[in-house]
Amino acid sequence: MILLRLFWEFFKTGLFAVGGGMATLPFLYDMGAKTGWFTEAKLADMVAVSESTPGPIGVNMATYVGFETAGVPGAAVATLGLICPSIVIILLIARVLKQFRNNPTVDAVFYGLRPCSIALIAAAGLLVAKITFLNPGVRTFPELLRWKELLLGVVLLVLTRAVSPLKKLHPIVFIALSALTGIVLHF
Repeated sequence: MILLRLFWEFFKTGLFAVGGGMATLPFLYDMGAKTGWFTEAKLADMVAVSESTPGPIGVNMATYVGFETAGVPGAAVATLGLICPSIVIILLIARVLKQFRNNPTVDAVFYGLRPCSIALIAAAGLLVAKITFLNPGVRTFPELLRWKELLLGVVLLVLTRAVSPLKKLHPIVFIALSALTGIVLHF
């Protein structure tokens, strides 16, 4: 029964998460709260692992949740559930796209999906920032922020935006250095 539930939950996520892997985060947040499969802290770990492993983040996260929930069969079922809607939609669109290529209604639909994608990705970014930089349930300001994580984020932002030679480095360098910093400083 858990495999069927995994497939269904990720099928819904794959069907409505327009805009790529980061757009799945609001759905995963809701899924964790509803099913109890993972906490907000575990979701932050999943994002870190999924971002630092090869492949699309949404697929990596589905595989991660499926594996944590029901082992290898769970990983396969959750991943299949996530990608199944995309495959079906792409096959349907490819079949009729030539007929509607210059249709103003189709153009309007795609134009209307852009703000939705941006909103989902922005919501995902804010959720990751909240999980990373804030301590839940703390009321006093000094304890509210996770200072080491915030400092590392600011340093990375400055390094990747303001220091010209570092702008050319591959993102994996910063991911590896951040992981190493987390290990050394015991984040």
